[in-house]
Amino acid sequence: MRQITEMNQSSDTKQDSKPELRDIFAEIKERYKGLSKSHKKIAAFVMKNYEKAPDMSAIKVAQHVKVSEATVVRFALSLGYEGYPEFRKALKNEINSKLTTVERINMTLGDEEKEKLMQRSVAAVLKSDINSINGTLESFDYEALRQCVDLIRGAGKVVIIGFRTTSLLTEHLGYYLNLILDDVRVINHGVTDIYEHLIKIGEGDVVIAMSFPRYAQKTYEAVEFLKNRGPKIITISDNEHAPINEFADHKLIAKSNVYSFVDSLVAPLSLINALVVAVGFKNIKETKQTFNELEEIWKEHYIYTGDEFVKDL
Repeated sequence: MRQITEMNQSSDTKQDSKPELRDIFAEIKERYKGLSKSHKKIAAFVMKNYEKAPDMSAIKVAQHVKVSEATVVRFALSLGYEGYPEFRKALKNEINSKLTTVERINMTLGDEEKEKLMQRSVAAVLKSDINSINGTLESFDYEALRQCVDLIRGAGKVVIIGFRTTSLLTEHLGYYLNLILDDVRVINHGVTDIYEHLIKIGEGDVVIAMSFPRYAQKTYEAVEFLKNRGPKIITISDNEHAPINEFADHKLIAKSNVYSFVDSLVAPLSLINALVVAVGFKNIKETKQTFNELEEIWKEHYIYTGDEFVKDL
């Protein structure tokens, strides 16, 4: 049987240190009383819809708030930005990298909305995940996927790296790649001891590093360490400017979002599933042979419910 080596050690990793200043939401709250009626409507909309506002154009915000597009632009200018695009970019960066879990909860739960939250949450979360998958599909780079598949199939060993919430994705990818490849390893825990495993990675190997907001510092440090050691590095992240992409040979992008205190990784998981299927189809004959062998073993050892009846037939 092919084996997977999971480098699971003790202790969580530290997150990126916070910047000293965080201005946008605090500044909006501070200035709120002095804003014009129209600007107050825009400010309230941004605060209550902080997840989707960074992805909305000025005209979209204007339509929701029922003001003119020019008013939305002037709102951004009043906060000191060169225009609305700059405000959107700053807002998105702050949401992704800076808000703590408690701050996300506080922004989601307005006093008058707590009673309604339970009713709205299911639909809101599911719609948000659907939007993430649609957004991923619309901008997907199929050529990048093809190149990644070729690298993975030809690798000496495949090493999957990701910490914190992203470790769930590393386990999923590692499990399935292990079924169709000879040497797959997962590094998703540990602090100082991960370097004992990283030094064994070099030319001919492929590293798949995953990082989503809030970006784990340990993932960045691991990929930075490996960059000059020779492996090809594939990154999976939420946008082109994610920190680990600085070291990427190839990048795969999957949209992610945060609903209150939950990091949604539905679109990244879908991307991982697509990657596994593509790797399997690259050599379909070998993949089918592997699964035929596994099916016999699973039946022999009653791995799945009902196998005992099939064997007796």
